[in-house]
Amino acid sequence: MDKRIEAICGDAIAELQKMENESVNLIVTDPPYNLNKDYGTSQDKLKFEDYLEFSRLWLKEAKRVLKPDGTIYIFMGMKYISYIYIILEQELGMTFNSWITWYYTQGIGKTKGFSPRHDDILMFTKNAKKFVFDLDAIRVPQKYYRSVNNMRGANPGNVWEFSHMHYCNKNRKKHPTQKPEGLYERMILASSKENDVVVDPFVGSGTCLRVCQQTNRRGVGIDINPEYIEMTEERLLEEFKGFDSIDEKMKRCPNDLNDANVRIEYIENHIQLFLKNHPDAITEFLEEVKQKYLTKMIETGQIWIFDQYGVAI
Repeated sequence: MDKRIEAICGDAIAELQKMENESVNLIVTDPPYNLNKDYGTSQDKLKFEDYLEFSRLWLKEAKRVLKPDGTIYIFMGMKYISYIYIILEQELGMTFNSWITWYYTQGIGKTKGFSPRHDDILMFTKNAKKFVFDLDAIRVPQKYYRSVNNMRGANPGNVWEFSHMHYCNKNRKKHPTQKPEGLYERMILASSKENDVVVDPFVGSGTCLRVCQQTNRRGVGIDINPEYIEMTEERLLEEFKGFDSIDEKMKRCPNDLNDANVRIEYIENHIQLFLKNHPDAITEFLEEVKQKYLTKMIETGQIWIFDQYGVAI
C-alpha cells in the first residue's frame, strides 16, 4: 500500500491523542450520527448527553492536532448538527466558514412527512483569516462563457449535487453510510495542498483515503472496526479509473463558445481542469459539445477532438 496512506484500527479519540500538536493540515470526516446504525463492532445509539460528550472529546483532539491554518469538515445529521456547531464555535473557539448542503435526488422514502434529500457538512477553520482555500482547484463550468470569467469557471457555492452511493454503484462497499468520492475530492482539493496531511477519524469504507491517494495527499484514517480497515486497504489497491461520483455541472459545456480559437482552447482546458479525475465523464461532455457546436466545428476543422476521445460524429 502507498506509504503516504495509513489506515489505523483503533478508537478515534485514543488515536487522535497519539498525534502531535498542530501536525495535521485538514480533517474531513463522517462521524456516527447517533441514529442507531449498525457499524458491525459498535451500535450507534448513545444517550443524548453521552453522544455530545463523545463529540466534544474527539472534536477537542481534532482542534489540537490541526495546524494554525487548518480546516475541519464534518458531516452531521440534523438531530445533532446545531449542537456540534455550538461545540466548535462556543466551546472550542473555532471559526465558522460554511454550512454546506449535499443535495441528492434519491433517499429515504416517507409516507408521513417529507422525504429527506440532503445531508449537511459543517466547515470550520482554526484561524478566522489565515487558512488554506484553493478556489481554482474546485471551480465549476459556467452556463455561459464570458472572457472576463476566465476558463476556470465559477465558485461551486454551498449547495452541492452529487448522486447518492446507490447499492448498484460499482464502487459501493459493505458500509451503511458510504459517501461519494466527489464530495471528498472537492473538500480535499479546496482545503489542502499536495503532500499535506489529511485525517479522517471515522474512515469507514475508506473514501477519504482513496481520494488522498489519488490527489497526492498524505492520508491517515482511523476506524474501530477491523473489517472497515481491511475494506479500506483493499480499496486502496484497486485500479483507479476515476472517482465514483461527479457534480453534474462539471460535464456541462457553456453556451456562446462562438470564437473558433476560444472554443477549441476551452474544450481542451475543460477536459484537463474539470474532468482530470473523471475520465468516464469526458464522453458525456463531448456529446454536449457536439450537440451545441458540431456544425461550426466541422466548418473550422475541429472535429479531431472527437476522434481523439473516441466520440462518433
